[in-house]
Amino acid sequence: MTDRELVTRAGAGDQEAFEQLVRDNQNRVYSLAVRLVGDREEAADLAQEAFLKAWQGLSSFQGESSFSTWIYRLTTNVCIDYLRRKKRRQEVEPAVSLDDEDSGWAEPADAGQDPQRKLEEAERSRALSRGLERLPEHQRQVLVMRELSGLSYQEIGAATGLDLGTVKSRIARARLALRKILLEDGNFFDSPSSNPTKESKRR
Repeated sequence: MTDRELVTRAGAGDQEAFEQLVRDNQNRVYSLAVRLVGDREEAADLAQEAFLKAWQGLSSFQGESSFSTWIYRLTTNVCIDYLRRKKRRQEVEPAVSLDDEDSGWAEPADAGQDPQRKLEEAERSRALSRGLERLPEHQRQVLVMRELSGLSYQEIGAATGLDLGTVKSRIARARLALRKILLEDGNFFDSPSSNPTKESKRR
């Protein structure tokens, strides 16, 4: 059964169809929430909140985008609302903390990888996470969606309400800003997707 068929059935009150939509999207939704808020427990709650909003709003879902794009938009919105509430409460620390070996940018290590390589990957992950924390919220948001959740420019635009040109320019500025931060901190490796060949394959 296609997503569109599941959405139609769920919109008519079929809970099993909606549960299938949840199963199909829950991992990426949770991952996106973790990257945006930096707290696994809060991310789980926010992911549930996003799916609840989706269930409540199915009758108004026009199908102009895919269900996955729509749920990413809802997830982004609830996470941004959470971060803003948190910032108002604390107004001290950066809203996002991703300094966690398990939540870094590096690719998962191969089982047979040598210890030195693992240490290097872990340090690279931590450095990138620290750099990400220092980006403005609007830059961090789109970069997380692009580099960590693997969304296309079109999906990011649909999820954030930004036009395609703005999405591309904001991501480009975020990459440059992150690279500058990494260089200032003495980390001279390039930020993700600085390789134009890799980037062109992902469009």
